[in-house]
Amino acid sequence: MDDIPTDDPSQLADERALRTVYAQPSKPVVEKSFAALDKHSQRFIELSPFFCIGSSRPDGLGDVSPRGGEPGFTHVLDDRRIAFPDRPGNNRLDTLTNIMHRSAVGLLFFVPGVDEMLRVNGVASVTLQDDLVNRFVHDGKPPRSVVVVETHEVYFHCSKALRRSDLWNPDKRLPKGSFPTLGQIVRDQFRLLIPARVIDFAIGRDAKKNLY
Repeated sequence: MDDIPTDDPSQLADERALRTVYAQPSKPVVEKSFAALDKHSQRFIELSPFFCIGSSRPDGLGDVSPRGGEPGFTHVLDDRRIAFPDRPGNNRLDTLTNIMHRSAVGLLFFVPGVDEMLRVNGVASVTLQDDLVNRFVHDGKPPRSVVVVETHEVYFHCSKALRRSDLWNPDKRLPKGSFPTLGQIVRDQFRLLIPARVIDFAIGRDAKKNLY
C-alpha cells in the first residue's frame, strides 16, 4: 500500500525526524528483548486467556485480530515455539490469509489484573499436524487449524498503557445499554428492516452453538 502523500510540514516523515522529538531508548530498554521464552514469559502465556495478533495484508495494510480462550489456551511447545488453535469464526480468515503471504506476526498477551503485558514477535505458520490439532480438542471438537509461532523477540511491556486506561477497574465498565448492540449496529450499517433484537438473537445463538 502506497503512503498517503501530504504537504503538512508538521508531519514527521522518517526516523531521523522522530528522533528530533524523542530521546534514544536506554540500554536496558533496548536489551530487554530475547529470542527465547524464559520461565516468566512462559508462565505469563500459561495464565493468559486473551491476546491480540497483528499481521500484514498482501497490499501492506496492517491488521489486528483478538484471540481468546481458557487461561493457557496458547501452548508453549518449547522455548522458541508457541501454538494456538483457530476456533470457528466468520471465515474471513484475515489473519490466516495474511500469514500465507507474510509470515511475520506480533502478539500482545494480557492477564486480567496484571498491568504488564507480554509482546511476542515472530514468524507464523498454519498446520493440520495431528499431534498439534489433538492438543486443542475441546468437548470432542478439534480446531479448524493450529497456528505455530516461532519466537524472534520476546519482552514484557511496561504497565503505563493499562495504568492510564485503568482497564481492570470494574467501576470503569460501561453500563449495559449505553452502547448499541451488535444487532443494532448491523441493522443501521446495512439499513435492514429486521428488528435488531432478531439479529442479536441469531448472533447470540451462533456464538453459543459454534464457540468451539
